[in-house]
Amino acid sequence: MIKPFDFYFDFVSPYSFLAHKEINKIEKKNSIKIRYKPILLGGLHNLHGIKAPAFIPAKAKHMIRDCKLIAEKNKIKFKFNSYFPIRSLNLMRGVLVAEEDNYKSYYIDNIFNAIWQDGLNMNDENIIQKILKNLNVNPKTFLLRVGSASIKESLKKRTNEAYEKGIFGAPSFVSNNKIFWGQDRIEFALNESNK
Repeated sequence: MIKPFDFYFDFVSPYSFLAHKEINKIEKKNSIKIRYKPILLGGLHNLHGIKAPAFIPAKAKHMIRDCKLIAEKNKIKFKFNSYFPIRSLNLMRGVLVAEEDNYKSYYIDNIFNAIWQDGLNMNDENIIQKILKNLNVNPKTFLLRVGSASIKESLKKRTNEAYEKGIFGAPSFVSNNKIFWGQDRIEFALNESNK
């Protein structure tokens, strides 16, 4: 029997989006639930003292082409977001609010799709409010909770815990205390979970 494993992600990462879509398929095929672990990728990079690929021109250019190839291969609708990089801080804190209120999976899927399929400007507060309304979530209440000390601290703590485990990027998968980094490593995490 395949045991669930952990998926560390940030909405800002197109590779996290591509992994999320593959996870959906894996969950259905294997009747398991992967544990989604929200982190702040920028915070994680800062802890490690590394630059995000988006800020290294050669990597950023390669990343766009690479993501399109992966999406095409895996038959995933994908549009590289022209507003990239996106400020994901409040969106990632939103995962914790959605987790508390039991709509985490729904929230994650809709936010990922808004960014990486619809190409929406998630730096625009009005667009975020519209998406929240479509999710039947009160935007004012949601944004108040996203700004609460407990939610802020929780995301910071989760990011620090990821750092302490040795996670340095997103997406990352942890199975049987082994880290697998990158969208194309899901298969290895799945194999490890089968041991």
